[in-house]
Amino acid sequence: MRKLSMDELNRKSVEEFKESEKVPLIVVLENIRSAYNIGSVFRTADAFLLEAVYICGYSAKPPHKEIKKTALGAEDSVHWKGFANAGEAVEELKQDGYKVFAIEQVENSLKLHQCNFGTNEKIAIVLGNEVTGVEQSTIALCNGTIEIPQLGMKHSLNIATAAGVVIWEIVRNFVPKFM
Repeated sequence: MRKLSMDELNRKSVEEFKESEKVPLIVVLENIRSAYNIGSVFRTADAFLLEAVYICGYSAKPPHKEIKKTALGAEDSVHWKGFANAGEAVEELKQDGYKVFAIEQVENSLKLHQCNFGTNEKIAIVLGNEVTGVEQSTIALCNGTIEIPQLGMKHSLNIATAAGVVIWEIVRNFVPKFM
């Protein structure tokens, strides 16, 4: 086996990315302390051709040195929008026809592996603060919650890791359409 060259990877330019049809998934970041985590989410959003990243509360917003360091340019390709709080973002998303799900451990949450979103649905996921998670007031505004089943002693993931797991689980249904 031979590793593919950069030319063989057929990467999109920033302009090609912006003009491409997107997976109808928006990631909402609520009060994320680490700009590195935000940059990582941008990079994942670029990798999976997501529609946008919404940045809420005191989360850092581009341009920002630490976002740039982990996003590696994805902050320039992925559409993003800032909100004073996640409640405003959720309300706007719902008005635009999105089903909004908090990624959180709550009573009666959907287990990630049991979610079955169709490729015609518009979905948004809310990821919360590294310590406190998604705010209860934000959870109350969402259409539901999704929980990542965890089997070990720790029952929390870094938000960038959680974002990658959930994004892939939703996006994998769209892969045949985009390949």
